Amino acid sequence: MKLLIKLGGTLLDEPESRARLAREITQTASQPGMRITVVHGGGKQMTRFLAERGVESRFVGGLRVTTPEVVDAVLKVFAGSVNHQLVAALIAAGSDAVGLSGIDACLTEAVQWSEELGAVGRPVKSNARILDVLTSNGYLPVVACVAGDRQGRVYNINADSMAASCASGFQADQLIFLTDVAGVLGQDKQIIPELTRAASEGLIAAGIASGGMQAKLESAHAALDGGVPQVRIAPGAEPGIIGRILAGEPAGTRLIA
Repeated sequence: MKLLIKLGGTLLDEPESRARLAREITQTASQPGMRITVVHGGGKQMTRFLAERGVESRFVGGLRVTTPEVVDAVLKVFAGSVNHQLVAALIAAGSDAVGLSGIDACLTEAVQWSEELGAVGRPVKSNARILDVLTSNGYLPVVACVAGDRQGRVYNINADSMAASCASGFQADQLIFLTDVAGVLGQDKQIIPELTRAASEGLIAAGIASGGMQAKLESAHAALDGGVPQVRIAPGAEPGIIGRILAGEPAGTRLIA
């Protein structure tokens, strides 16, 4: 089974949470036939890094405006400290983890989102052969949300979009977004256990799912369109969440084509 797990940056900010998730991922990866790739964000860490250097974070449509100065920070934070702290935690838990970004082997190719956003990219292609080579040989790829193009440009990528692109290229059987919310909420503020694409589009159109959740749902749609059979949005702060999902327990929200 091929599984892609996306970890939100908030879950990785505290060493205890990072270590717990590393243990759970390692335990899951040890199961026969299981091949896992991890994609991670780090927006909270990025905002803090920039603020410490007197750089104000600006957002347009929920995306961080990425100037040349911010690109340098993207490489230092996403592909540097956040990625390697997670890799170290996974190695401590017993995984043969390997840190990557979308730039490596052109794993994720992107184009500029808009002039207004600067070096923010939109994934257009995932060349997942490196993920197959690594996972088929017992390694656990850990991918930072940075991408590039064939001309050597570097792009800051929304981590949910990065996860969807990699999941499609990897031909994952399931994409799991582990986040800091319990799942997708309906108008009554209750968790919706299962959503079709049409129903989730209705939540977006009605303004019920907005901001970060809208981004996750749109990324989930992209993954479903890319051939991933199912996507889960689940609470990463709950212990044992990955094993519970794979055991078939209801947790978070499951999206199906």
